[in-house]
Amino acid sequence: MSDLSIGLKKGETLGDSVSSSLKQKKSKKNGKAFFSAKQTTIGGAVSLTGVGVHSGAPVSITLQPADMNTGIRFAVSHLDKDVEIKAHCEFVDSLTLCTVLSSKCGAVVATVEHLMAALRGMSIDNVVVEIDSGEVPIMDGSSMPFVRSIEEAGIVELDAPRRYIKVLKPVQVEEKGCWGQLLPFNGFRLDVEIDFETPVIGRQRFVSDITREVFRDELARARTFGFMADVEKLWAGGHALGASLDNTVAIDKDKVVNSDGLRFADEFVRHKALDAVGDLGLAGYPLLCCYKSYRGGHALNAKAVKALLSDEEAWTFVDAPFVAPVRVSDRDGLIHEQSSGSAVMVAANFAADRN
Repeated sequence: MSDLSIGLKKGETLGDSVSSSLKQKKSKKNGKAFFSAKQTTIGGAVSLTGVGVHSGAPVSITLQPADMNTGIRFAVSHLDKDVEIKAHCEFVDSLTLCTVLSSKCGAVVATVEHLMAALRGMSIDNVVVEIDSGEVPIMDGSSMPFVRSIEEAGIVELDAPRRYIKVLKPVQVEEKGCWGQLLPFNGFRLDVEIDFETPVIGRQRFVSDITREVFRDELARARTFGFMADVEKLWAGGHALGASLDNTVAIDKDKVVNSDGLRFADEFVRHKALDAVGDLGLAGYPLLCCYKSYRGGHALNAKAVKALLSDEEAWTFVDAPFVAPVRVSDRDGLIHEQSSGSAVMVAANFAADRN
């Protein structure tokens, strides 16, 4: 099976073939495509450098624009060959401490979750991530450096409808007192709850519909966190070699070690919500659902996605319709175009079509 068709049901196709050029809709007759109705990519190449949080090795990545129906792919070098790994749960190789993707030939890319969260959170459908090492750089431990790079490059609409996976019935997974649940919902909502014994964290909950603006302003800056008591064990196992107070919120007993403190009072649960955006992005397409989790993490999130895709009655593909904006005049009589309603609601309420 072509990796472009992973997740498609029997008899379904992606529709349009990959275009050789990027196109932005500029038809005056039909207006500008409604946000979330069209597939997107970035407006130009953008590069970042940093270190791998587990390897400690220097790494550079370049985000490259990609044509419609490409999806999100990681381009890595393996045995002197260029290999592309699609960002899909089919290729998840490990979920210990971070999300690792691998190809059948053995090529690996680790710690993809924060970049995946940025791409999904900023509504990017198609991009190729060129990487010169086996691990995405940790940057400051959040998704914000990637978000800023995406904004620097710009977001371009492509001449193809966005395809969604629409959840049709509840799907729940459980593991050692933790659970995750995907529910039908007209949009994309997260309801994430964590519960730690340390009073520094305790019980925290984040609930919100996730739009590009909400992701950027409410989640993207939340950093990964860890416990000082675990450091020596992680180092002995070859992990966290690149971790520092510059990229991790460190907790020692009943206090946060970082001198600058927290970015949000509930930064811990916000980071778990950020991780969920990235992990759910491994469904291969944006989801129309509400995702609820209790004490979840990468493994539970991935387990929920796999459980959903393995149940053909639990989901279907839907392609977003074209929605023309409403033309209105201001006080000076000038004509402007504005959105006629919530893009998420429009995307969620069009008729599902299995054929």
